Amino acid sequence: MIKLMTPGPTQVRENVRLSRSMETTNPDLDVDFYNDYHALCKQIGDMLHTKNLVYIMSGEGILGLEASCASITEPGDKVLVLDNGIFGKGFGDFVSIYGGIPVYYSDSYEHEINVERLASFLESHHDFKYATLVHCDTPSGVLNEIDKICPLLHNYGIMTVVDAVSSMFGEPIDVDKSKIDILCGASQKVISAPPGLTFLTVSKSTLHCMENRTTPIASFYANILNFKDYYKKKWFPYTMPISDIYGLQTAIENIKKDKKIYQRHKKIASCVRNAVISSGLELYIKSGYSSTVTVIKVPDVLNCCDILTILKEKYHILIAGGFDILENKVIRIGHMGENCNIDDVAETLDALSRTFELLHYPLEKNLKTSFITSLESYEESYVDTL
Repeated sequence: MIKLMTPGPTQVRENVRLSRSMETTNPDLDVDFYNDYHALCKQIGDMLHTKNLVYIMSGEGILGLEASCASITEPGDKVLVLDNGIFGKGFGDFVSIYGGIPVYYSDSYEHEINVERLASFLESHHDFKYATLVHCDTPSGVLNEIDKICPLLHNYGIMTVVDAVSSMFGEPIDVDKSKIDILCGASQKVISAPPGLTFLTVSKSTLHCMENRTTPIASFYANILNFKDYYKKKWFPYTMPISDIYGLQTAIENIKKDKKIYQRHKKIASCVRNAVISSGLELYIKSGYSSTVTVIKVPDVLNCCDILTILKEKYHILIAGGFDILENKVIRIGHMGENCNIDDVAETLDALSRTFELLHYPLEKNLKTSFITSLESYEESYVDTL
């Protein structure tokens, strides 16, 4: 059995799996399912501190990102793409597909977006319909300050589309306070349900923008407007994946009951980073650390594939490598959702240390030992601040 310690998909709790195996009704015809779906959407919205509309769509998280761009973008629209990571830059592809003109604001991939520099840029460059940005850019693990960036964009009348797929419920998000127009999440990261669902919070002003386009939305499946009156009409634009939604419902309940979820993610992430540094390895980013994923540089003398293969075949643990500009350059540990517990993270770090030994690259300190020591120090400093 492989232990899944990737930055999504993550491990799935037994009660979520069991919920997905429940006997199902016809989601197109059963009014009770519309009520369940509507209640779940509201619950997600409440947990994200928003009165905005919430829609659950059938498709992996990428669908939410594309649907946001498809539903807002009209041919010739200028769109600001905040690019300080592989996924951040990738938003530009969705903009182009639907006829928009992506304008890239590029910042270092090793740091969070510098808000002061962005503010200076916007003073003379703010003729954009909307902006795209990523909260946690999973390939690098960098976390952007959406609570500062989105209000800044809002001041210029620029709508915002935020990819929070890898951060949602692992990092605090207040949608309304941060003035986020569309926030995109997905089932397979911190939420720890199987992949297959994306969900969006959509502001009323953004919905109004979609309704008042001069050109039709160039998609059916990625058309957010198709969900607008689903509850009033008791009609979905396509048959909803009811078993997946039952699983999501249980996973959201798990999160709601977990009163220390943000504290645990922050603590474990901090201690993993301390362990990496103590071992003599190097983190990929220099600042803006996420609480859901840690990205480690692969030493030049080693091969990324060898590390991943030994971890999987000898120790039965799966972590991720890099891709695009980070291919063969980094390894990534996902300590998010069900993965975010001391035992599984410690086991992963111990196996990683042993893997480096097998590759004749002994570390300065054992990763697991440093992790546990760091946890003890973290708890002591936390008590001291009370």
